[in-house]
Amino acid sequence: MTPAEPDALLALALDLGTRAGRLVADGRRGGLHDVVTKSSATDVVTEFDKAAERLVVEGLVAQRPHDAIVGEEGTARPGTSGLSWYVDPIDGTTNYLYDIPQYGVSIGVADGEGMVAGVVVAPAMGETFTAVRGGGAFLNGRPIRVNPVTDVARALVATGFGYVAERRAYQSAVVARLLPHVRDLRRPGAASLDLCWVACGRVDAFFEEDLNWWDMAAGELVAREAGAFTSDYRGGPVVPDNLVACAPGIAPALLALLASSGAVPAQPR
Repeated sequence: MTPAEPDALLALALDLGTRAGRLVADGRRGGLHDVVTKSSATDVVTEFDKAAERLVVEGLVAQRPHDAIVGEEGTARPGTSGLSWYVDPIDGTTNYLYDIPQYGVSIGVADGEGMVAGVVVAPAMGETFTAVRGGGAFLNGRPIRVNPVTDVARALVATGFGYVAERRAYQSAVVARLLPHVRDLRRPGAASLDLCWVACGRVDAFFEEDLNWWDMAAGELVAREAGAFTSDYRGGPVVPDNLVACAPGIAPALLALLASSGAVPAQPR
């Protein structure tokens, strides 16, 4: 990769993410007419999830025809360039369904060494988070950093839950055991934005299981470039099956709390 290419990749992701964000925000204001379910009765997809993914994928194919693309709504395009794009056209579709503004368009691109560039656009909040590997993290063009918290008891922690009832029951039991040991808990409902909120200090930590790469590829890079510690629940390499992102000063204590609270890492996919 040439030194300029990561910035070019970011510019492409930013352009497509902004356009997709405008599409889904305009669509929500006009009303939803085609809402169906996927993995469970509570896992929904709208016509604008599909339309936004089409917009992003068509734009990527036009500009980067040899790159691989994986999208939440079914895109699985192989590539030969060594670059892979991960697209979540609406992260937080349940929030979108209920007209709650915490939803976003997430676009990340990776090479053989990991994530190169990422964009998370939250159109209903007028916010865009961006990062390039080694270049820091930004909110609407302004640099952002994680909070300097060092006491896990003072940490505001975000998490999320799965769509299957049995899995939510297990996850809520973990949260019940962890909650007395932290400041409080938040459940905004979009993993990509939860990670970005770690990055800009709106929360001190985030953990969640059973994600997919498109949920967290861009947001994890934003968090890491803002100074966050990121890992799996055991402190190992980042995987979507069980992800932690937090201020570095609370990482050992938070990992210990997850272990004592019964959070058991799944086998990596």
